[in-house]
Amino acid sequence: MKPIRLVCGTRVSYDDFVQKTALGRSLTVSRYRNPPQLLLFDNNKAGLSTIYNKAIQQAKDNPAILVFIHDDIYLSDFFWMDRIREAVDKFDVVGLAGNTRRVPRQPAWIFVDPGFTRDDPRFFSGVVGHGKGFPCSDVSMYGPAGLECKLLDGLLLAADSERLNEVGLGFDEQFAFHFYDMDFCRQAELKGLRMGTWPISVIHESGGAFGTPAWRDAYQRYLHKYTD
Repeated sequence: MKPIRLVCGTRVSYDDFVQKTALGRSLTVSRYRNPPQLLLFDNNKAGLSTIYNKAIQQAKDNPAILVFIHDDIYLSDFFWMDRIREAVDKFDVVGLAGNTRRVPRQPAWIFVDPGFTRDDPRFFSGVVGHGKGFPCSDVSMYGPAGLECKLLDGLLLAADSERLNEVGLGFDEQFAFHFYDMDFCRQAELKGLRMGTWPISVIHESGGAFGTPAWRDAYQRYLHKYTD
């Protein structure tokens, strides 16, 4: 059976990752018969696109189901590994939350314009918990999971490495953090891959950094790349 390999970049040391980050804590408390692999980039200063591409490249000789995940995600689903396997059987690229449509100049899966106007909820898919640890303090019920989407949130993205390498799909390293997920979904669409959400319980400890100077700079580069 192909292994599940978590790919994560964290700014902290390995020891602090295990003890202090949401992902590290959730992995520590779980006992697995067949544990997931962890490809951790600790003390990381590189962009997420850069380290994610390294994981895809390394997987050419050691294929796996790659789970690109932020370190502030607490895996609260006892069956998350089963859910990941189910998801990649149905979709080429899997996320937890997303939008079933895409509109011109869209700055995020949840917004339709740079003024941060939320899209109509009938186009949303997926569920994400929020808070500091388990149990979560709030749950965003965006919409039914298991739907095919045009855009996915990058807090967790999963795909079979062999499928990514087969079609030559990777991350654009000009998007170090902001818009790396939007661009990845656009490229997946252009390559004819199916994307969708799946019901996997997680708790996200932080929100997005929409509207910051770095975010706006990345948005302009994104618009320049996609002239829609």
